[in-house]
Amino acid sequence: MAHHATPQPDGPRDLPYRVAWRARNVQPGAHRGRLLGAGGLFRDMATLLEWPDPRRLDLRASVRDPFEQLHVRRFEQKTAITVYALVDVSASMGFRGHMDKLDVAAAICSAMASSARRIGDRFGIIGCDREIVPELHFPATRSRAAETRMAAALRAFQPRRRGAGGLVAAARRIAGRRRLVLLISDFHMPQDELTAVFAALAAHDIVPIQLVDSAEVASLPRWGLLPLADMETGRRQLVWLRPSLKAAWQQGRADHDAALAALAAQYARRPFRIVDRLDWQRLGAHLTEARA
Repeated sequence: MAHHATPQPDGPRDLPYRVAWRARNVQPGAHRGRLLGAGGLFRDMATLLEWPDPRRLDLRASVRDPFEQLHVRRFEQKTAITVYALVDVSASMGFRGHMDKLDVAAAICSAMASSARRIGDRFGIIGCDREIVPELHFPATRSRAAETRMAAALRAFQPRRRGAGGLVAAARRIAGRRRLVLLISDFHMPQDELTAVFAALAAHDIVPIQLVDSAEVASLPRWGLLPLADMETGRRQLVWLRPSLKAAWQQGRADHDAALAALAAQYARRPFRIVDRLDWQRLGAHLTEARA
């Protein structure tokens, strides 16, 4: 049966996202930070000796002090963060049934890059199969021109190599200050590899985005002789498909999804599952469900 991937709608002008943690970045932005500054949210009071900024003098608190010390207000500096999309571009991501997985990934990255730039954050992409793919490595930036190049490179890429071990190398590449990381994949990888990826990204705020093409299993016939090619292992075989075998495949997929959910519960936010078509409103709501 022939399938045609459904074109994805253009991304929204704004794709909201939120983090619950406080960043240490000195660059002003839209998120809560650990540093004190001249504006932002009220944090606490301090004596003028502790925080010598007479512009923030609080006369009411100073008058109430029995020790007659002057008190000033301290504010939490709003700060910028860095957002990365780590995109699995291994062979299985090239399957096209009801969805073009890389087109969906590119649409998400384009919308996130635009939203990040508008609020002062930096956005970057690292595409990986068994290694980091050089032509899909875009360091985080606020450049509008880079947004177009990132999305175009993802859409033009033809997945061909097996494995997603490059995601672990990408995690090492972005080590350091905590970042918001979109982990975009169909997650067709062995359990040990999947665990290694999540463990390598544990220091960051991870949002797993699972791309599911229902044509891969659900639309298979109950009976018939079927030539199959495993896009991750490269193995080809002729299979006599029957209801019990189809049910076993579906159960295996369900077990794998349960393992993904368990890993996310330990290391990340809950996975966002996209089946065939992206719902922008649901994705925006998911990205604002921040985890500390």
